[in-house]
Amino acid sequence: MTRLARTLIALLLVVLAQAPPATAEAVAGPKGVSVNTVAGVNEALRDVRATWFYNWAADLQGVSKPEGTEFVPMIWGPGSVTPEQLNKAKSLGTTLLGFNEPDMPAQANMSVEQALSLWPQLQGTGMRLGAPAVAFGGDRPGGWLDRFLAGAAARGYRVDFIPLHWYGSDFSPAAVGHLRGYLQAVYDRYRKPIWLTEYALTDFTQPQPRYPSQQEQVAFINNSTAMLRSLPFVERYAWFTLSTATAPTGLYDGTRVNPSGQAYRAAG
Repeated sequence: MTRLARTLIALLLVVLAQAPPATAEAVAGPKGVSVNTVAGVNEALRDVRATWFYNWAADLQGVSKPEGTEFVPMIWGPGSVTPEQLNKAKSLGTTLLGFNEPDMPAQANMSVEQALSLWPQLQGTGMRLGAPAVAFGGDRPGGWLDRFLAGAAARGYRVDFIPLHWYGSDFSPAAVGHLRGYLQAVYDRYRKPIWLTEYALTDFTQPQPRYPSQQEQVAFINNSTAMLRSLPFVERYAWFTLSTATAPTGLYDGTRVNPSGQAYRAAG
């Protein structure tokens, strides 16, 4: 082997070591779920047949990971950007979710500049890396996500996919089309794979949130999961949420599956 060949091989090995896992998205199937540490979570998580899950944290928070199910850690906000949390995330997964709804005062509540200043520490884990998940407006020119991705590109930062949240206030069959239109608009703008990490039917336009009936929710779960599986740019999706102890849209009442949970469990 010539000296030049040895040098080229050494450079290639360095590049491969720094790259995110090339097959991280293939580790699990598309259907996931968000969970909190509530009564019955372990039994429900084993039963729902999700291939991956997350809990808005860098570690499991006491949840038992079912065999064959992937845990995806998250760095929730600026206070989570610590060596301890980053090392926990790296030890428990191969893919890292970025900040949670930084555009919302009640959530991570971060400016674009603050998020960009912290991003190299998330990138430094070497994990496959999802953008901060905005609450809404991911397709909006000049919006929070738009400015973050432009800033990341200008600085040469890595963003491997885009997590999105979506809540539909229209509980009719048209909701599936509304969701699809949003996902398509974001993909058309950025041309990056999409993870739909929170979605459900919830009307936040009222003084108090309004929720669908079980019949409306079951129909939406059946139709939306079929639609999501048909979109090649949607790598994963996660219903909000596993337990009704977290939100009325939950799939399980403690350990007992409800009609929505039965529909989601049967979905691919």
